[in-house]
Amino acid sequence: MRVFPSLLVCLLGVFANTPLASAACTTRPYSAWMADSVIERGQAIVPPGTEASSSIYLQIGFFQTAILRLSEYYRTPESVCSPSDWQEYLRASTDSVVPFLLNATQDTQIPLDRFSTGKGLLHQYEEFHNTTLKVTLDTLRESINLQPQNVFGGYWYFVYPQWSYLDGMYSVVPFLSYYTTALAAENSSAVANDIIKQLDLLWTHCRQNSTGLLVHGYDASKMAVWANPVTGGSPYVWSRSLGWYLMALLDTLELETPNFPLKLQTYLQQRLVQLSDAVIQAADAKTGCWWQVMTLPGRPGNYIESSGSAMFTYALYKAARLGYLPSRLAAESIDTASKCYRHIVDTFVVQNSNGTLDYNGTVAVCSLNSTASYEYYTSQPLLYNSVHGTASFILASLEHEMVSQSRS
Repeated sequence: MRVFPSLLVCLLGVFANTPLASAACTTRPYSAWMADSVIERGQAIVPPGTEASSSIYLQIGFFQTAILRLSEYYRTPESVCSPSDWQEYLRASTDSVVPFLLNATQDTQIPLDRFSTGKGLLHQYEEFHNTTLKVTLDTLRESINLQPQNVFGGYWYFVYPQWSYLDGMYSVVPFLSYYTTALAAENSSAVANDIIKQLDLLWTHCRQNSTGLLVHGYDASKMAVWANPVTGGSPYVWSRSLGWYLMALLDTLELETPNFPLKLQTYLQQRLVQLSDAVIQAADAKTGCWWQVMTLPGRPGNYIESSGSAMFTYALYKAARLGYLPSRLAAESIDTASKCYRHIVDTFVVQNSNGTLDYNGTVAVCSLNSTASYEYYTSQPLLYNSVHGTASFILASLEHEMVSQSRS
């Protein structure tokens, strides 16, 4: 296995002392520019000599996904004005998390967010055929078999008994799909059934009939202070948790796994259309973006939140681009996404004198291990340069750039 600490120190030293190419490149796309800014800050990686916190896995995996998509689309240096070496940072980021994911039983003590690192791990394994990476992938897969489940068979998001969150679907559902396709195709039918089951349990327990949106999660025991006595659902629609769920539908559908039964594709697309329509209806009329508590626009304390807004922008652009939405809805998706994207750039993106970009307006975290009240959701701190926000912006920007280039 590669020696991670020296590579990381080298990379961070290079990025800390070398001006970004974007400082001298006025045509550099926002997606690449923000990615290089995250790298220069040394984010989305476990620093040498430290333990991985439970919150770092999603930051790492989400940013890795953004880097992989950038690398797929901007294949030549000329297309992004001599980009930083994304692949080197991806390798360092992957190596930094491997030591903490090699015990399947212990892995179950980490949130479902751990599976977001799987895309980077699989990419590195397919490129280098490193046995440790394969062991890590297999260990992650085995941890799903050991993951605690509620009484309905839904995966616990974390260590809270009987609680399932929308958040975890972004990580575990695509992982199940691409791991099975690449390394265990014989299990495709069973995995497809499990994917549908996990998504549908959340849909059933969390969907609001009045809005078509999904609340943050549910307690299958209905014992939590916030649990609906009938459904077990939490009381509010949190924009970022719904963003994770919508992206899970879209990104899994995009994989187009040939060995999976058609019913999975049909299910994912049906839900994607229904939820995209509801998300568009919930967009703020003035900005095109989405409020932190989505169903209470303008209420005192509520605000337009930058990570959830970027997630929805990404998802609506992409769902329309890939032809997953009917024509009317596709047109509305692009219009809404374009309006919100302009607001995001004008409001949340900060250009620094050293050539980097900053990103503001991202809520730190909202957990159901709380009162889950309106006051709770609207009082959590906002973070500057949260990877949840910057990675969302990278993906939204990439889709915006694809749409813009296709129209030019």
